[in-house]
Amino acid sequence: MNPTTPIVPNAPEVLHATELRQRLVRAPHEHKSHAGKVLIIGGDVGMSGAVFLSGQAALYGGAGWIILGLLDSRAPALVINQPELMLKSAHEQLLSEVSPDVVAIGPGLGHSGLARQLLEAALINPSPLILDADAINLLASDSALMVKLQARPAGLTVLTPHPGEAARLLHVSSEEVQADRLSSLHKLVELTGAIVALKGHNTLIASPANAPQVCLDGNPGMGVGGMGDVLTGLMAAIVAQGLRHDLSVFEATGLAVQLHAQAADQLVNQGVGPIGLTPMEVILKVRDLINIK
Repeated sequence: MNPTTPIVPNAPEVLHATELRQRLVRAPHEHKSHAGKVLIIGGDVGMSGAVFLSGQAALYGGAGWIILGLLDSRAPALVINQPELMLKSAHEQLLSEVSPDVVAIGPGLGHSGLARQLLEAALINPSPLILDADAINLLASDSALMVKLQARPAGLTVLTPHPGEAARLLHVSSEEVQADRLSSLHKLVELTGAIVALKGHNTLIASPANAPQVCLDGNPGMGVGGMGDVLTGLMAAIVAQGLRHDLSVFEATGLAVQLHAQAADQLVNQGVGPIGLTPMEVILKVRDLINIK
C-alpha cells in the first residue's frame, strides 16, 4: 500500500463542488481529445444494460469519446439508438488497444475468468480508474487483486461501493456499515489507499489526502437499479475532462456525486418521481446542470 496518514474520524464537511463545473468550460479551439477518451468495461451476459447506462452518462456528461468494452458479444444489438458509443468486444489486450485517458470497470462485469483478467489489467494500467459493482466484489474476494489496488499511484483510483459492496470489502455486514458510515469510510480508505465514495443516503467521500465530505443532496427516488451505473459513467466523464481542465480526480469525484444527486432533486422538484424516477432522466438533467454558466 502507498504510505498514507490515517484519517482521524470526525464530522465530515458538507460537499460544495458544483462551482467546479466552471473549470470544464470549453475554449473555442478544444476538440474531443481535450474532453478525454473513456473506456468503460462490463456488460456480461444478461447485464449489458448496466454498461450502456454508464456509457450514456459519460456521453451526456461531456466525455470526448466513449468506448464500451463488452463481455457479451451479443450486446451491441441493444444500442442501435446510441451510435455515438463505440463498441468493442472485451479481451485481454483491450486496454493497450484503446489507450484510454480514464478507465471505468464494473457495471455488469460479472465474475468470470475474463472479468478478473480485465480487472487485473485495469489495476496495472496507469490511467485514472473508477471501480464499481462487480469490480469491487472481485477485489473483496481476491487478495492478489487487492494488493495491486493498494500499489496504484496515489490519487488516481476511485471506488464507488454501495453499503453491500463496502461490507464485502470490510468483511462485515451491511448493517454494520450503515450503523457507522463515517467509520466504515475511513476503514475503506485505509484498506484501499484510494478515493472512496460510499454511496447511499448522504454519500460520503474521502481519500488518504482528503478529509471526509458529505453530499446532502439526493432523494429516495434514486434507489433504483442503474443509478450507480450512471454515477460511474458520469464520474469517468468528469475525471476525463478534468485531466486537461485543472480538476483533480478527487475534485471530479465530488463534482460527479453532487451533480448526480442534484439532477435527481431537480427532477423531483419538477414533479418527476420520486417513485418511478429513472436513471436516463437523471442523465439528461445532469447535462443541463453541467452547462449552467
